Amino acid sequence: MLDIEDIQQARTRIKDAVRRTPCLRTRFFHSPAMTDASLSLKLECLQVSGSFKARGASNKVLALPESARQRGLVTASGGNHGLGVAYAGRCVGAPVAVYLPASTPASKVAKLERWGAHVIFEGDVWDDANAAAMGAAERDGMTYVHPFADPAVMAGQGTVGLEILEQSPSVDTVLVSIGGGGLISGIATALKAGKPGVKVIGVEPTGAPTLTRSVAAGRVVTLDAITTDANTLAPRRTEQLNLDIVRARVDAILLVEDDDMRDAARWLWFEMGLGVELSAGAALAALRTGAYRPARDENVCAVVCGAGTDGLQ
Repeated sequence: MLDIEDIQQARTRIKDAVRRTPCLRTRFFHSPAMTDASLSLKLECLQVSGSFKARGASNKVLALPESARQRGLVTASGGNHGLGVAYAGRCVGAPVAVYLPASTPASKVAKLERWGAHVIFEGDVWDDANAAAMGAAERDGMTYVHPFADPAVMAGQGTVGLEILEQSPSVDTVLVSIGGGGLISGIATALKAGKPGVKVIGVEPTGAPTLTRSVAAGRVVTLDAITTDANTLAPRRTEQLNLDIVRARVDAILLVEDDDMRDAARWLWFEMGLGVELSAGAALAALRTGAYRPARDENVCAVVCGAGTDGLQ
């Protein structure tokens, strides 16, 4: 299982490739849930490539032997992981192919193409694109980079947790959005190692309760359908590696509606001038709706995971 040494090594490896993003205290917003608590926002929307995904992708790619890089990198993504791999590939001069579901925002497709990635559309959801990417890796001999079920990728994402502890040492609770579970696996590992009493709360869309269902069942469950518009939080299944970490190190998982994520994203724009994707509103939405209610004087940090404009639509 992923451990703190993996994350510390990742921080050293990627220190010149990614940004140490701000963790900002913010004013209380108009919500009974936050009246007596303190809120900070970890702004991964300001990360290179536009999201935390650059951390994990960079750690994976930089750890690869040169021969594996030069065979070419291939991945599947809802947008952000593909951008992270394209960024990392560009840093080391490796060709990159990214398989995308049809729902990927046009702005992310254009950015991928500007960074030189070869973009291929496959299916309606991430799982369709991922099956095609894995097939391409086997057929063409390319190096496959999994977006969430790879220890090197999770270790890179875990560097977010190291920074939160350094920037907000009094933190009591951290809320993290969940797609496949790579981000929360890394963050929870870092936080529990550095401050065992901290609570780690995951947040999923009601239209893609991937980890919620799997944790409840005690095994990896494949969803029958995805009904959320938050395409970067929308795999139909997680993997055993992620499920094991979430069960061991995550305190609870909450569900929020798309409209609540959209409301949170609009709040970030109007109150803080931050343009974020719909998925990036998930953690904040759990607070604004009262799905998570902090105690008096509790220090809460919400991870704002990615930039975009679909949260404002």
